[in-house]
Amino acid sequence: MSGAPGGVLAGLRRVLQHEDLNFALTNRVPRQALTHLMGWFSQIRHPWLARGSIAVWRLFTDLDLSDARKQRFDSLHDCFTRELKPGSRSVDADPAVLCSPSDGIVGACGQVLDGQLFQAKGLNYRIEELFGPGLDTTPFKHGTWVTLRLTSSMYHRFHSPADCEIEHVRYISGDTWNVNPIALKRVERLFCRNERAVLQARLTAGGQPIALVPVAAILVASIRLHFLDVLLHLRWRGPNDMPCRASATKGQELGWFQHGSTILVFAPEGFELAPGIENGTRLRMGQALMRQTPIGH
Repeated sequence: MSGAPGGVLAGLRRVLQHEDLNFALTNRVPRQALTHLMGWFSQIRHPWLARGSIAVWRLFTDLDLSDARKQRFDSLHDCFTRELKPGSRSVDADPAVLCSPSDGIVGACGQVLDGQLFQAKGLNYRIEELFGPGLDTTPFKHGTWVTLRLTSSMYHRFHSPADCEIEHVRYISGDTWNVNPIALKRVERLFCRNERAVLQARLTAGGQPIALVPVAAILVASIRLHFLDVLLHLRWRGPNDMPCRASATKGQELGWFQHGSTILVFAPEGFELAPGIENGTRLRMGQALMRQTPIGH
């Protein structure tokens, strides 16, 4: 009988790996109500509850807290939004490189084709739908983009990919579909449906525009940005446009997801994917993501 708990867990994992069941359990549910409930539960401050919740979390994920700044957490939310020990991530210092703003797994990526982006086989969407009406997407219509998916166990804070000036933030309230590969194959224009923020910035050296689009998901709604000092969440109805003027250095922390989700990174023509960046690549914050194309290339 000693192996029974392990067998039960293995069975649950197999269930979650079954695509139809995974999709039903994580999408055919009251997504926004569960997201609000999770937000409330995760912020209950009690060390015993936090330890128990983290222990259950570890049963189903590869949660590794060895690089966390602290090892004792007051709540589940405290663990989700943990900071890292100094020196836990190295930031690529090459000024021609845009570094990864977060830990993550590379999803769809490559060249934007006349404003059209690839989500999954047979499913595309347009950058104008993602950014929302009225924002200028012209610089990115033939640029380069990368989708970074943060799993629940990953470090959830995101950082500036380069020295830049952040000029505008648009928050768009929306749904909370799961953003895992199973859902991306089934829900058309998924990123255009979900809650998200569009951060528009300009590189300090050269002045080229770049954009980051953090996208929320089920159990993961709410995005915090340091330079706005405001919590963007489902109760905001949008789009909400927030012009700003905030300088950021490469690798500087910009904010965090309350739990974790997806970030899309956009660069204009003149940038290409860094070597090794392809679907399935696992990255840590600070690694090379894109690189300016050498003159004459």
